[in-house]
Amino acid sequence: MKRNRKILFAISFMLITTLACSGLAAPATATPTPPPTSTPVPVPLYQQVTLTSVPSQESGQPTSYQITIQTPTLTGSDDPRVKKFNDETAAIISNAVNDFKTRLNNLAPAPISASSYFDMKYELVSPPGNIFSIKFQTEGYVSGMAHPYHLIYSFNYDLEQGKDIAFSNLFLPNTDYLSTISQYCVAQLKTRDIGFSDIFAQGADPTPDNYKNWNIASDGLMITFDEYQVAPYVAGPQVVTIPYSALKSLIDPNGPLGSFVK
Repeated sequence: MKRNRKILFAISFMLITTLACSGLAAPATATPTPPPTSTPVPVPLYQQVTLTSVPSQESGQPTSYQITIQTPTLTGSDDPRVKKFNDETAAIISNAVNDFKTRLNNLAPAPISASSYFDMKYELVSPPGNIFSIKFQTEGYVSGMAHPYHLIYSFNYDLEQGKDIAFSNLFLPNTDYLSTISQYCVAQLKTRDIGFSDIFAQGADPTPDNYKNWNIASDGLMITFDEYQVAPYVAGPQVVTIPYSALKSLIDPNGPLGSFVK
């Protein structure tokens, strides 16, 4: 009897040991692996702001005049780069208005009093991105003048860098880009029925002052010549847009125009 109990105990012990070793015991609980964390991609500043047009007007006496303005203003961010943009566009407009008022004060009163006026608008020429290329267009008239005058002002600003873009920033160092641009513009102006002749040819010579009005457009580098610069008044301001492909050998691939020639 005792012998049978010993045998039964031995068999039970062996069965328990076998079950434990065979992995039938309760499995261990696995620790879950946390998902990898990703760093959020910062939103570019140009996508945080909106270019809005802020209208304003002014009138004066005893010399009757009316001033109407559209000021390009970036809203949506207090970033210092945005403030600098707004300060600079406001300064351009202020200088143009002061120029009109100087003309107003310098001209003698006309025998027949006519109301003087000054109007300033703008156009965003550049495609969406960090570059804001703005073309200001003005029309002014002072009582006694034969006709209104029109002047163009260009403003090119890199919002990401927070600084103005100089014309030279567009091109590789030590390249004679003005000569190439001048040759292209002269060839285009000669095809137009605008009276472009020797009298006005100097207005398209390769000098920085002749090419101060430029803008970055999606289809090319836009050059604007003021009235009287390359043609008589009746022809008005002249615009020549140079395809970026015509300037590819001169453009700095790391500069503001780099994305247009890649």
